[in-house]
Amino acid sequence: MEIWFSKFHTSNVKLSVRIDKQLFSGESEYQRIDVFESQEFGKFVSLDGDIVFSEKDEFIYDEMVTHVPMAVHPNVRDVLIIGGGDGGVAKELLQYPLIRSIDVVETDKLFVDVCRDIFPEVSCGLSDPRVKVYYDDGLRFLRNKKEAYDLIINDSTDPFGHTEGLFTKEFYGSCYKALRSDGIMVYQHGSPFYDEDEAACRSMHRKVYRSFPISRVYQAHIPTCPSGYWLFGFASKKYHPVNDFKPAAWNQLKIETWYYTTNLHTGAFMLPKYVEDLLEEEEKE
Repeated sequence: MEIWFSKFHTSNVKLSVRIDKQLFSGESEYQRIDVFESQEFGKFVSLDGDIVFSEKDEFIYDEMVTHVPMAVHPNVRDVLIIGGGDGGVAKELLQYPLIRSIDVVETDKLFVDVCRDIFPEVSCGLSDPRVKVYYDDGLRFLRNKKEAYDLIINDSTDPFGHTEGLFTKEFYGSCYKALRSDGIMVYQHGSPFYDEDEAACRSMHRKVYRSFPISRVYQAHIPTCPSGYWLFGFASKKYHPVNDFKPAAWNQLKIETWYYTTNLHTGAFMLPKYVEDLLEEEEKE
């Protein structure tokens, strides 16, 4: 008997993955959490029916939200990760010796516990002494922070449900206040390919573009994401992600990666024309 996990990317398109077994199923105060094991993607996590990461492709997302800003900002010491309860982004950041503190703000403790239990190779970063995990709402946590961080990574899920407040004008303004004078914010920007997702991409860019003096978008190929094409946002008070990029300095650090390279860094900001047009339209509003 074959068992398949299916996720609708649109009302007309769905991704189906054959699974070997289900490793966990539970419901927290915030969401339903399921973990499956598959031949193609290894173990993967679904939140409310959406795949949020898999063993096969989580490294792409984690590396692109981490190393792009780290290769631009010359002196990141204090980092805030909003979401990130799986520990993958923290694990990537811990490769940098200059970093002295990483605050991880995750709403759902059950999600963290499940990742610690089933994905120890990813969640191991949460046990480092430089990392502190706070179980709190990201927006509420930010409201009393001022010039506390060099880098903020918004690693939250989609802009619906309990994470909806992390995609508002107030949230981006709070991030701006929480960053130091040369701070950078990186966030997941969604997929622009399907019409059903386009409005969220437009809204996000419009809000961030009006909140930060520098706002750019970059891309990556992530197979389990809708259409396999994913965008990230780069917002900064000072540094431009390409003009202030220091590839030689980053290469000297000898950071281990599977996806990110300094050549890829520059190319990631070269977007397809339909995406450029979409973003430029929101900048003119």
